Amino acid sequence: MKKNLIPMLLVLCLLVSLLLAGCGGGETKETEAATKPAQFLDTDKDFSRLRTPGSQEEAYDYLLFFQPEEDVTGQPYVGDTMPFYDNGTYYIYYLKEGGDSYNHAVYLAETKDFLSYKEYDEPILTPDRDGGQDGWIGTGSVVEVGGEYLFFYTGHSDSNFSEFKETIMLAKGSTPTAFEKVAGWEITPPAELGQKNDFRDPQAYYDEASDTIVLTVTASKDGKARILKYTLSRDLTEKTYDGIIFTHPDGNIWNLECSDTFRLGDTWYLTYSAQDDTLWYATSDSRYGPYSEPKPIDGKLFYAAKHVEDGTASYMVGWARRSESPSSTQEVSAWAGNLMVQQLAQAADGSLLLEAPKSVRDTFTVERPLLTEGTACTVESGSRYSYTEAFTAYERFMITGKFTCTGTGSFGLAFDYSGKSDKYKLISLDPNGDTISLSFNEGSTPITETTAVLDPNQTYSFTYLQEGSVGVFYVDGVAGLTVRLYGVSGKPVCLFAENNSVTFSDLTEHTN
Repeated sequence: MKKNLIPMLLVLCLLVSLLLAGCGGGETKETEAATKPAQFLDTDKDFSRLRTPGSQEEAYDYLLFFQPEEDVTGQPYVGDTMPFYDNGTYYIYYLKEGGDSYNHAVYLAETKDFLSYKEYDEPILTPDRDGGQDGWIGTGSVVEVGGEYLFFYTGHSDSNFSEFKETIMLAKGSTPTAFEKVAGWEITPPAELGQKNDFRDPQAYYDEASDTIVLTVTASKDGKARILKYTLSRDLTEKTYDGIIFTHPDGNIWNLECSDTFRLGDTWYLTYSAQDDTLWYATSDSRYGPYSEPKPIDGKLFYAAKHVEDGTASYMVGWARRSESPSSTQEVSAWAGNLMVQQLAQAADGSLLLEAPKSVRDTFTVERPLLTEGTACTVESGSRYSYTEAFTAYERFMITGKFTCTGTGSFGLAFDYSGKSDKYKLISLDPNGDTISLSFNEGSTPITETTAVLDPNQTYSFTYLQEGSVGVFYVDGVAGLTVRLYGVSGKPVCLFAENNSVTFSDLTEHTN
């Protein structure tokens, strides 16, 4: 019996080996698993061979955060946006930086849902190549009055064409896709400003009750940044200067770019981007003030945003700032970038909030496996950072979850940049400092921040969206922060904490 048992055991071992090989236990299967981790699908873009931030950036297909097509002269970018809604379509005019654009010619991208965009190849407005008042074009706005489309814009001259560096100019069109300049029509800075250089960014509104057009214009007086108001007759022949409606309290900020006014509920809001600074808002009981002390909405990377509404929802449309070089670990400071749209909402106290547009959130339908065991984990740390791998940075992804912290140290998301933790890029929540911030090099290089008041031991929900290198982190109902993260695609995203104990729950990750 013992002699017969030996060959039977050998046969049994062979069968077990064959079964194991068939379930992925063989060497070939292990090698494939090592080169393609389980969380990746065949449809995912492979970033493992794109080892530089620049090569990753070139590989992105931006859909949600529109970027103009590259041309023979290089990659152009979206500068100051001028959104306009008409009959189911959002027309987003923008100053085009680089590419085939001459001195910030105005180009157009159309969308119906903020998920895909139609790009117009030819400019809508071009600067004067002969060095006239609009040798450069600056930001403006479009308003429809009686079936005619009026495009008020900034004419900026670097020559000695006139005594004014900037004036307000006008173009007209019978459709929102074609305009002709109105020769000889302009508004020049009023003498009481005491300066002739900064006078720009007209935002136009049609007042049906009085059959007039109102313009707000940004300028400075006595070294302080102001917003002015003009009233124009319907036929545009009469131009009345109504004075200053707002002054930014910080004297170190010299210009309030791309101002806009709109109403949500019973509250009027004034928004603007302080020059090279942050997107701000102030509130009032009436459209043109007086306004409250201003507060920040986002950080420095969501810039020149203006309001647009469709009768159902309201949005802020601006651009997400980029780095001069994708490989930089020290700055995100270049002018122009990707188009970004965020939905407007109100907190219970009337504070202005930004959220991900519903159409954008709803496009993330493919649930992806987490790198944690289950959908909850606790990250605890003393004075050193603690990290737990939780998600994967796909080309386009959305992370949601909840968090509760017990301490006052920072915590949030950490993005692998080079395989070394001291180079991690951090989105940090700081209960002690009441901020959300973006920093590089494991927190040692601050990039941008905004206000976010968080209470320990209270549970908050959060949403994080990223496409390519552009991202935005929301503490739902509290605050949001736009970020730029080059070189992180295809790599793990960690949950982190320092001097805190943070419980994360209901974690999910989705792609589209």
